[in-house]
Amino acid sequence: MSETTCLTLLPAEILHNILQWVDPRDLGRLPRVSRFMRDYIRSNRKLWKDAYLYNLDAPERDIDWEQELRDVVRLQLICAAPSPNRSDNERELLFVHNAVTRLLRHASPTGGPAAPRMPTHSASRNASLLARLFRDENARTAFFTRSFLYRRSRGPSILSFAECNTPVQQASAQLHCLWGRPLLNSGRTRRSRMHPFALSKVYDLREYTVRTRWGPFMDDGSDRVDWEKMEAIMLVLGSNINQVQASSPAFLSMWDSPFAGSWAGSWIPTPGRKLSGLDLQDPYGISGTWLRVVCFIDYNDFFAFNFLASQRVPDGYPCPALETGEATRLILMKLHVTSIEPPGEEDGQGLPVVHFRGISRSLHNSWDNNADSDLRGTCRLTREGDVRWTTFSIFDGEERWRSESVQVGGVKSARGVLGNWFDVYVCTNFLPNPSSVPYISMLSSHVDVTETMTSTAPRVPRRSGS
Repeated sequence: MSETTCLTLLPAEILHNILQWVDPRDLGRLPRVSRFMRDYIRSNRKLWKDAYLYNLDAPERDIDWEQELRDVVRLQLICAAPSPNRSDNERELLFVHNAVTRLLRHASPTGGPAAPRMPTHSASRNASLLARLFRDENARTAFFTRSFLYRRSRGPSILSFAECNTPVQQASAQLHCLWGRPLLNSGRTRRSRMHPFALSKVYDLREYTVRTRWGPFMDDGSDRVDWEKMEAIMLVLGSNINQVQASSPAFLSMWDSPFAGSWAGSWIPTPGRKLSGLDLQDPYGISGTWLRVVCFIDYNDFFAFNFLASQRVPDGYPCPALETGEATRLILMKLHVTSIEPPGEEDGQGLPVVHFRGISRSLHNSWDNNADSDLRGTCRLTREGDVRWTTFSIFDGEERWRSESVQVGGVKSARGVLGNWFDVYVCTNFLPNPSSVPYISMLSSHVDVTETMTSTAPRVPRRSGS
């Protein structure tokens, strides 16, 4: 009697108990063994659900268990051997993007155990699987370096914006941001360094208009996230953070692990954290102390890049790569919710708009007239469901700086918030201001601090320029 025949004689509950532990790749092959196996496994919802839950996180809602698990198997095969053919690779990339974002969307919610060495977010089998799949450099190169920015570093020196922002490039840039560890080189030559190309994008004033809300959004007024801008911001921050990481304990857990906290609800609150009133009703988890990382270039470099060198660049083409140094500043922000209101017509309708206030303090100097300020801002959903942060820095009762940012991973994600920090003059006059250097800003998820922060910022006169 064959082994297959023995299996067919087993009671259904025993056969189910055996097959739910089978590797998903083998489970997908078993229907080819015999008609009995085909009939038993195909559309066996309970079996596929148990096999899924044995290998991956339990999603918060019901899903197509069989299709999700089959897509995981396909993702494993693609990452193990990406296609060298360009057209095939583009199709693979769109599938990989869809599969990865679904796995992160179904990752374990807040309330699970903390990840090893990363107490700010919960552990996730989905994220651990993705980290293993993209451990290979060939997989990272195939799927995380297909944006317009990387094409510029590898391809011809002249590429137009018409070749930018394709679905493939946006998908690749978003995957890179979710991966979370900036790939600072696209090859082994000096030209393959990504920092100069990222600088060229984030400090090009043409990228910031009324339609982009002076932030990392598409230039069409839709409030859709421009993941290529987000990728460029991440590369700039990553390059600068690498230079200060060794001397600053604030970065010990920042961007330390692939896909760490890159899903909604991943952030774990500090034990014993007490909230009351409106803070308890806030769905975004705003209240608390945040670490803000700000990078910026010298004003003279910024002016020359935008108002001298860029005059030689035709419309529709990017500025040349920018080779210059930057300054990095660390700022603590203490925030609390002040009001909650229903979403507006242009907002995502899934969550309310939350208003907050707070203070910020520089970690570099006892007094920094660009960092020490009062704060106000809002947190809301875009129409596509991304989390948009808007903050204003207030000096002497007058708004001085404004930031527009997007939270990577979604609501209460531990991955952080990336965006741009601008002089409010640009936002109120709708024109590029030669005296307003855009800053690159990141909010890390809540941090524990023992330093006492006073409730009122020092009063300083408003300055023009920076």
